[in-house]
Amino acid sequence: MITVMKFGGTSVGSAEALTRVANIVANTEGEKVVVVSAMSGITNYLVGLAENPVTDIDGVVEQFANKHLIEAGQLFEGEAMDEFRAEFDERLVAFREAVLSDREDPLYKDNVTSQGERFSSLMLAHVLRGMGYRSEAITSEAAGICAEGHPQAGSADLVKTASGMTMRVKPLLAMGCIPIVTGFYGANHEGKPLTFGRGGSDYSAAVVANAIDADVLEIWTDVDGFMSADPRMVKGAIKIDEMNFGEAAELAYFGAKVLHPRTIEPVRLKHIPLKVRNSFRPEEPGTLIHHLRRSKNELLRSVAAKTDLSIITISSAEIAYRPAMVARIINAIAEIDVIIYSISTSLSTVAFLVHNNDVKLTLRQLNGLNGGDIERIDVKNDVALICAVGDDLLDKCGVSGDIFSAVKDAGANVEMISEGASDVSLNFVVPMSKVVDVVRILHDKYIGSGAQ
Repeated sequence: MITVMKFGGTSVGSAEALTRVANIVANTEGEKVVVVSAMSGITNYLVGLAENPVTDIDGVVEQFANKHLIEAGQLFEGEAMDEFRAEFDERLVAFREAVLSDREDPLYKDNVTSQGERFSSLMLAHVLRGMGYRSEAITSEAAGICAEGHPQAGSADLVKTASGMTMRVKPLLAMGCIPIVTGFYGANHEGKPLTFGRGGSDYSAAVVANAIDADVLEIWTDVDGFMSADPRMVKGAIKIDEMNFGEAAELAYFGAKVLHPRTIEPVRLKHIPLKVRNSFRPEEPGTLIHHLRRSKNELLRSVAAKTDLSIITISSAEIAYRPAMVARIINAIAEIDVIIYSISTSLSTVAFLVHNNDVKLTLRQLNGLNGGDIERIDVKNDVALICAVGDDLLDKCGVSGDIFSAVKDAGANVEMISEGASDVSLNFVVPMSKVVDVVRILHDKYIGSGAQ
């Protein structure tokens, strides 16, 4: 039995939290590989360093070191502290070199922002050693995690990673060692750090699980699992005990902050079950996610919302018959790395759903297109995307009518609809002022006390 366990920033954010995590790891049966995020607050600090010139490198190194050493002082003493400091100081030298490296390097930010995981992994490994277990802190480079793609938006090469981890990590498991691997990044073809984007440690753990053919992946966070709705919107929200990969992926992408959306695919490829669990309440079983479909008859499993969005509508005569023009528009938006959450078309318009913060940049890019094909661009600000999720949702007769009837009861106007792209979700856009009402009514009618 091989278990890959991932712990986020709050789970490793203090001496108390690290001790709690070490006990969870120690009490898990079988062979274990642990993937960790940086301590809470560290990545934000590193992002600031990467974006602003450093004038006092000694002060930066001291502040960074003290954040970790204060907690280490509560965990280690005597010879144990000496052993920890020896490895810690080696990594601290590398940290200084990373901050002082060439800021013009396209991967400079990746190098700097990936430093935090190198220290949280080291602390956890030494806590486990103090409990009598053999444990090694391994960087992504040493573990064989191979990354490719653009700076700060990399993806794992699953085939190369599997080959690398088979040679470098599996032998440690065979020797009874618990590897503690850095999350958030991999190494590109030049051996340089390439990060997987914010929240990418979840994805790292799924990549590790895929590479070593794990029996289960456990994502340990600070919540009990996936909920039927955001508890801040719906007081009666309940934990979902079990769901399939498709449902979890849709919820993660469209608003649920329990899991990074990219986590699903590496484990789905090999049918590796995934559990979301709470490191502060390890007695809770969490949410189990797998490839099996259920035979239950409920209409909805959960309702999520992605807020603070805008609809950008581009008008041009018979745009539906001009696919090259649509392709140019999409390519123009892709060049500036703006995420499009939904697309809708008609004979003479194409509409994109983007975050409010991306509107100005997107408009500037669209206005720069040549040819004069675009007749008009309209923007509707402050809308929200509702994601209603249920297994085989669109195979159930009348489901759209039932859901939109509930939306009508909330007094909301549907601004945009996306149906058919996924068989487990129905997505539609409503004004921000109505998002809470819509989520509550859908939840109460189809999931909560009003559900049949």
